[in-house]
Amino acid sequence: MFEHTLTRRELCTLLGAAALAGGLPGSPPMAATAMVTRKVPSSGEAMPVIGMGSSGTFNVGASASDRLPLAEVLETFCAGGGTIIDTSPMYGNSEQVLGDLIAEAGLRDKLWLATKVWTEGRAAGAKQIAESMRLLRTDRLELLQIHNLLDWREHLPTIRSLQEDGKLRYSGVTHYKASAHDELERVLSAERFDWVQFNYSLEEREAEQRLLPFCQQNGIAVMINRPFADGAMFQKTRGEVLPPWASEIGCHTWAQFFLRFVVSHPAVTCTIPATSKPHHMADNVSAGSSPLPNEKQRVRMAAYFAGL
Repeated sequence: MFEHTLTRRELCTLLGAAALAGGLPGSPPMAATAMVTRKVPSSGEAMPVIGMGSSGTFNVGASASDRLPLAEVLETFCAGGGTIIDTSPMYGNSEQVLGDLIAEAGLRDKLWLATKVWTEGRAAGAKQIAESMRLLRTDRLELLQIHNLLDWREHLPTIRSLQEDGKLRYSGVTHYKASAHDELERVLSAERFDWVQFNYSLEEREAEQRLLPFCQQNGIAVMINRPFADGAMFQKTRGEVLPPWASEIGCHTWAQFFLRFVVSHPAVTCTIPATSKPHHMADNVSAGSSPLPNEKQRVRMAAYFAGL
């Protein structure tokens, strides 16, 4: 067993310095290409496995004190090889804050933006999508998702039209509850979508039974939300030490342990943990390093977590 397990803050301080200085002392420089990528089945586009969510983190005011840490989060995310940012009209003013910070830093061309439509009715949906693009300060989106499947049939024609006009690359649907997995599968069977977003973690493994294999078999890219089960997994591991073999699978913090389990599933394209703290972002992006755990190691990780 470790004589001393680094706290997340201790390790992240080192990682943050590494991102800025080019690497940990005595280690190769960190580079954007260091993160593992997975291909979108419908296009072959390579995507970094660690993305960034914005629920509960980018919904802040306009003051410099509110936004400076988030600007640092974006900088750390990009320095660690991240590109995928997921947001939604449901997340307060997160779209506007992201749009402002991305524009101010000149990062739009380096980022892959995903947002959602979350309203009823075709006209209301089209209006909301246009507003999202205005707030994000962009004339194109990489991914537009129908949030929680709300009125998905009505929004689909608008999404297809945007794709035809070259303003949207990919289509998708989302949910965050395991109870909706069957409905997600039915929708994905009825209509062709490039992406699906749903919950999966060491705490919430229901997707392993049907949905993840279904997506893999049908060539659908998978974006995972709730990789920390909304923080519940950190509560469970509070005061617990990592297993003595954790470093063998590239894990030095519990966050890395949780994220590497998620993205090592062969059906997963990426995951989108959210944070407002730059040192946590440094920890998150480091979880995407190669090699990821293999199946035998994944079984061991799951068994250790279940035994806590």
